[in-house]
Amino acid sequence: MASKRAAVSRSLLVAIAMAVLVRRLCCAVDASPTAAAAAPPAGNQTRPPALIVFGDSIVDPGNNNALTTLIRCNFPPYGQDFPGHNATGRFSNGRVPSDILASRLGIKEYVPAYLGTELSDLDLLTGVNFASGGCGFDPLTAQLVSVLTMDNQLDLFKEYKSKLARIAGAARAGEIVRTSQYMVVTGTDDLANTYFTTPFRREYDLESYIAFVVRCASEFVKKLYGHGARRINVTGAPPVGCVPSQRTNAGGLARECVALYNQAAVVYNAALEEEIKRLNGSAELPGSVLKYIDLYTPLLDMITRPAAYGFEVTNRGCCGTGVFEVTLTCNRYTADACRDPTKFLFWDSYHLTERGYDLLMEQIINRYGLF
Repeated sequence: MASKRAAVSRSLLVAIAMAVLVRRLCCAVDASPTAAAAAPPAGNQTRPPALIVFGDSIVDPGNNNALTTLIRCNFPPYGQDFPGHNATGRFSNGRVPSDILASRLGIKEYVPAYLGTELSDLDLLTGVNFASGGCGFDPLTAQLVSVLTMDNQLDLFKEYKSKLARIAGAARAGEIVRTSQYMVVTGTDDLANTYFTTPFRREYDLESYIAFVVRCASEFVKKLYGHGARRINVTGAPPVGCVPSQRTNAGGLARECVALYNQAAVVYNAALEEEIKRLNGSAELPGSVLKYIDLYTPLLDMITRPAAYGFEVTNRGCCGTGVFEVTLTCNRYTADACRDPTKFLFWDSYHLTERGYDLLMEQIINRYGLF
């Protein structure tokens, strides 16, 4: 087993070197907050009628509130900087990336959870969010913590389409589905939780598991396309090894970034990006406009150059000690929040503060435009 792990690590390092070389030669961008202003939309690009979101806790606005799961955060201090200091179930102190993007697109300020929310006709017409904290492209990831799998989220999307047709009529509903912007944000928990933390996928070596997750991602995109979506943006994994919880779990006494976890994210991202590019506008998915969105590069820059972004702390979260608190352990009874979350990149040991998400989305929009 040790020799197999060593071989995997060597092959990962080779892949990383190649990925870094390609990025330096072809894809260099200014990752600082002073980068060029967001690219304006192309002349023939119009604002999408709706933003529709799938994914995990990075974008879950409260769907898990309606589930019997421990992966939830509808209690203080979560939401302390959300309007009304309302703990909606967003895994942060305020807005999450889907809210920020919807606002920048000029659609609306917040994308509501599909479950457990009293949705108006306008909510449905302008987009909803099916994301469920704790899920991944690997269906086992969600099953282990009793949350929605990506296929469960697609089932809810089918239900949503029926509601949309009743409100707007079949023709208009079909147009909304076809021209809306889709945001797919998941995959982190597959690596951080299912593979590295539990024993349940150890029939795979790391490279084989990454290939399996990318196949699951590809199948999800194809299914989403089959339900009418055309403009689909799929994010890669962040630097998993630098997330505070993973530093605590595997970073040693000094809680350093875990090199193997970051290497795994780089290899996964390279494979996912290649698959998204292969599918984009292909004969298999004609008329599709698919984009891979890099989270790894801008977030790692924020972690390694905090002063450039006005952060003082990037190796632990604002909630409690910041080294392990997340979901139920981040609560007002045992884990007070820090005095100034704007100085922290991470809110809890896994998720960013609202300011962290704001700056991350600013960099992403600078690079890709408004998708």
